[in-house]
Amino acid sequence: MRETPTWRIPVGIIGLLIGLMVYGVLIAVYLADTLASWPGWAQTVVYLFLGLVWLLPLGRFLIWMETGSWSPPKDTETPNEQ
Repeated sequence: MRETPTWRIPVGIIGLLIGLMVYGVLIAVYLADTLASWPGWAQTVVYLFLGLVWLLPLGRFLIWMETGSWSPPKDTETPNEQ
């Protein structure tokens, strides 16, 4: 467990909020008019997909906020074998 705070956590949270706002505005500006003429079920599928797709890079982003590296730390301990 970390004893001292790091600058990456507040910067990461602010970056995440700004990134999500930009993502939402881009979808609203460029896709809303196109999707307005689609049937309701198709709009639901597209908006569900777009609402979840931003989660894909979130794991690595959270790892960076915690460790400073984009990849997960190498686990040097081996599980207990009996």
